[in-house]
Parts: sequence; C-alpha cells; structure tokens
Amino acid sequence: LQQEVQEVTPSLSVHGHNIKVTEALKDGDTLTFLIVSQKLSGTGEYHVVRTYEDFEWLQQHLFSEEDVPGLQGVIVIIQCCGENVECFPAGFLGLGEWQPYCKALETFLRQVASHSILNKNKAVEIFLTSTDPPGRQRVRKNIFNRLSQAVEGMRKEGHKDVDEFFQTERDQNLLLTGYTKNAAEVVVCLYESVACGHFSAALHLCVEAGEDPDKQDFSRICVKLSEVFESMKKNMMSVAENNVSTLGLGLDLESRYQEAEKEMLFRRTCKLVEVETARRNAEKAKPVKKTAMEEVKKAAETEFDHICDVAKKEVKHPI
Repeated sequence: LQQEVQEVTPSLSVHGHNIKVTEALKDGDTLTFLIVSQKLSGTGEYHVVRTYEDFEWLQQHLFSEEDVPGLQGVIVIIQCCGENVECFPAGFLGLGEWQPYCKALETFLRQVASHSILNKNKAVEIFLTSTDPPGRQRVRKNIFNRLSQAVEGMRKEGHKDVDEFFQTERDQNLLLTGYTKNAAEVVVCLYESVACGHFSAALHLCVEAGEDPDKQDFSRICVKLSEVFESMKKNMMSVAENNVSTLGLGLDLESRYQEAEKEMLFRRTCKLVEVETARRNAEKAKPVKKTAMEEVKKAAETEFDHICDVAKKEVKHPI
C-alpha cells in the first residue's frame, strides 16, 4: 500500500492518551506489535499490527515536513527500529520479556498523538487506524537524516548561546545525558534471565545415566550448576519484573528523553548559527543586494523565534 502522507490533517480520530501496545507477536522472522486505539466517535476501537519498520516509517514522515513552523524545536523520544525476531533469544515471547518494548513504543505513540504539532501529520492517522501496513516508499531526507550526516556541524555544539535559558539547558543536558545512560546500563537486562534459564536447561541435557564414576561425577556437577543458574534466573526475573514498572523502565525512558532533547537543542543551535550568519551577510551586503539579504535575515529570524518558542514549551512541559 503506497499511501501519500504529504498533506496535514486537522486532528486525529482516536484518543491519543489511550493508545495501547498490548502485545508482541511472532510473524515468521518478524516481531510485530498489536496497537489498540479508542475511536473519538462511538465506542469502537482500531486494532492494527505494526513492525519496527512501520515505526521507522512513522518517525521518518513526522520530520519530513520541514516547512511546518517550529518543527525543529520539538522533542521526540526516538525508539529503536529495524529489529526482528532473530534479535531476541528463544522463549522471549513466551516469558513476557516483550513488555518493556511494548511500553516504550506505547509511550512514543502517546507522545506523538498528543502533540499539538506532530498529531496533525496524516502519517499518524494512517499508522494508528489503517488495517493495511504503511507504505514502504522512501521518504525524502528530514532533519534527523541531515543531523546524522552533518559531521562538520558537530563543532556547533560548543557555540555560545545568546539565550541564557537555552545555554543553561544545554549545559544541564550534557551532564544528564551521560549520567542517565550510565545508570540505565547498570540495571539488570531482561535478556540475562532468559539466558540463565536456557543454560540451566542445557546443563540438564548433559546428565548421563550409567555406572561410570566419571560420568556420575560430571552429571552431579551439571545438576548442581543447573540449580544455581535456575536460581539466578528466578532472581533476575523478579528484578526485571519490578524494572518494567519502576527503576529500569524509568531510567531507560529518561535516557532516551535526554538524548532527544540533546538533538533538539543541537538543531536549534545550528539554526542560531544560520541566523547570525544571515545578520552578518546583511550588514556587509552591497546596496544592490541589501534588500534581498535583509529579507533572508528576517525570514531566518522569524523561523528561529518560532523554534525557540516551541522548544521552551517542550523543555518546560515535557510530555
């Protein structure tokens, strides 16, 4: 299905704050997620199945409309994309370890659907309501594509800000990005409990019957080790289940938020450099080009002011 999403819609047909990613399903070699959205009209619901590629499709379309005023000042927690069943250990779905991923994607969708700028993009409506999968057409480069490719622009990160509010926010974000990432990595990963369970089961397969003393000794060792790893699995699962609703998920979400804010602040800084360059060019312009350069400067300043207004709201009142 090649769906066009260039136009902007006035609103969504679902309740953005009630969107739920209820479960993960295995479809061949692909991991899919069931998304349930409550309709604004009536009592019905939309049930759609989406892959990580579909989330990537949505993410790309959200930021392909660069002419949307203030878009570069928006903070969006970008989720991991492009993963499939092969990335997850055997037994992953059966033991419920998919729950943190569903929760993270659910948070992302609720953010987008509740955002006054992003929820007007028709791609959001298609993603949440269409029974067919979103199109796989290539999306033109957006602000995130350019950001990742503009290596020379990284030196702008240290550019002194003209606004004390944003300079302070940039300094704090630099510290918090590192702290939250390190803290999140300390939390026990759900995968470890799954690995312990499989190793415990594998050790049992090494147990052999017979009178050979060496085989009997080896079998006893395998049984003991199996018991140890089974105990480790239970402990890790207990911690992991708590992490789903408390520390682990919270730290991961905070880490993603800080990274997203860092990208937004960098985009704004790049725009600040453009404005300062436009001002210098207007000051140095010869009379024949003065009017044109003044118009370029005014347009850049207007766009920058709009980005700053959106960015301040995003920082002060994060979703």
